[in-house]
Amino acid sequence: MLSRTAAALIPVFGRLSVTGTLAPTGGPGTVLVANHTSLTDPAVVLAALHRLGVRPVVMATAGLWRVPWLGRALTGEGHIPVARGTARAPAALDAAAEALAQGRVLLMYAEGCLPARRDAAESAPGPFRSGLARLTERTGALVVPVGQAGSRRLSSGSTAKQLAGVATAPLRRPSLHVHVGAPVQLTGDVTERTAQARAAVTDAWHTAAALAAAPGAGERSRG
Repeated sequence: MLSRTAAALIPVFGRLSVTGTLAPTGGPGTVLVANHTSLTDPAVVLAALHRLGVRPVVMATAGLWRVPWLGRALTGEGHIPVARGTARAPAALDAAAEALAQGRVLLMYAEGCLPARRDAAESAPGPFRSGLARLTERTGALVVPVGQAGSRRLSSGSTAKQLAGVATAPLRRPSLHVHVGAPVQLTGDVTERTAQARAAVTDAWHTAAALAAAPGAGERSRG
């Protein structure tokens, strides 16, 4: 449902283009890791992946499960709630490992937060949390970096500005771009794996931002 809904709605709000491919990798599963810059970018990424024929299991903030209709839909489709900073947080990695063992494609956001900037310009990937590194160390899964750009022109800044951005997007139809990079096999300890993943996602983001002609495309990574 999420992928189909995103694929139907995003073209109404912006001009989406996609580069790269996601070939079957076999083995212990695939983790798609995307940069996170806006509340709308998960929909942009899901719409792009839908074009590539990919319907991922999404790791998302547990707060979404508190929305009655949405929570039921997320649970029904096997998506994974992440309760950061609680005793339930490790359960998300257990569920992710199980999804990978079943051959599912997993989508996660390793930054765990949105950039602090208030304008609509692009923002490079910030520091990654360690969950991705620990998951790949445990499962041996490949990482596929996904860079997205343009979603901040759909929604960014204050609550009022975000609502106004979404409301006017069908008239403005900003350029949105998603780039799927080459698979990466992370190696080393948790720190090294985290750095490798962040570098790969940053490269994918630079490609997406350049193709979307997005302001801020030359920005360096945060942190």
